[in-house]
Amino acid sequence: MASETLDRAPAAVDPDKLNAFMGKMVGEMGAAMSASLVVLGERLGLYQALAAHGPANSFELADATRLNERLIREWLAAQAAAEYITFDAATGSFSLSPEQVMVFADEESPVFLAGGFELLSAVFKDEPKVAKAFQSGLGLGWHEHDVCLFRGTERFFRPGYNANLVANWIPALEGVEAKLKAGAQVADVGCGHGASTILMAQAYPSSHFTGFDYHPPSIERARQAAAAAGVASRTDFQVASAQDYPGDGYDLVCIFDALHDMGDPVGAAAHIRKSLKPDGTWLLVEPFAHDNLADNLNPVGRMFYSASTMVCTPASQSQEVGLALGAQAGEGRLRKVVEDGGFTRFRRATETPFNLVLEVRP
Repeated sequence: MASETLDRAPAAVDPDKLNAFMGKMVGEMGAAMSASLVVLGERLGLYQALAAHGPANSFELADATRLNERLIREWLAAQAAAEYITFDAATGSFSLSPEQVMVFADEESPVFLAGGFELLSAVFKDEPKVAKAFQSGLGLGWHEHDVCLFRGTERFFRPGYNANLVANWIPALEGVEAKLKAGAQVADVGCGHGASTILMAQAYPSSHFTGFDYHPPSIERARQAAAAAGVASRTDFQVASAQDYPGDGYDLVCIFDALHDMGDPVGAAAHIRKSLKPDGTWLLVEPFAHDNLADNLNPVGRMFYSASTMVCTPASQSQEVGLALGAQAGEGRLRKVVEDGGFTRFRRATETPFNLVLEVRP
């Protein structure tokens, strides 16, 4: 077989296709390099300073930030080449457009992305660990990643929750918003740093919210964030897994972008079923995906498949059962998990370009 392969004539190369592909690769490498500059600029407050100052050259931005002018000059040029900031050749100044401010300088914006670039730092740092998971098949636990993954994940997902959770997702569920306004018991499973839990607690002061996560440092961070947000009295954060978190009689159980990371999502579904009131609801939010691979070969699918390779699928493989749904499971596979866990009602309540929002009931 090897000799037959060697004897096979090489395929003809189309020069136009090769040049186009090489152009794409140069763009890809530039984007990857630019990602590190976003992390740097966000860490040093350069975006915020540029937004506050208005059009500025490197000397003015260095004076505003007390950072090295020569390095700022290079950073500004790289960011302008990437079209992440705007350069005015007539004045030699750099600025952020209103749209660029929303993405890079306003943490409360529904499209703020700069914080999420921390997540990209983690996958580069952890590549050797993931390579070992490829070789062993034993996976890589969430807790085994670099710490910037935890904060980066929170900051990547939080803008979407801010924009949609209270305004769109909860109102799309049958009867849930009224219960929350009147006073309900809510469990947020796989809560991470508690962004979703805190947001709901702020919106529905008559209800009580308990966040569960198996990662102790995340739970400690969630407690601190809840205290800072002024909702500590109506939130509680506990270390527990999705298969054994305590309590029952919940009106609402939520899992945001975490079910596919679990080794035994069916076991988690069965436990959620037991913990809900008979008329309770499970709000399941997962990354948007179609059921067929070919339909996911797009920019959103690219991002989620990549994250799934580096984080989500190895995390599931590291746990008991190791079902490895992946971050592009799709509605069909999620429905099967839910039904295998004992639920009978399942519907897509709403969606965004990045989220499937599913209502699950006994």
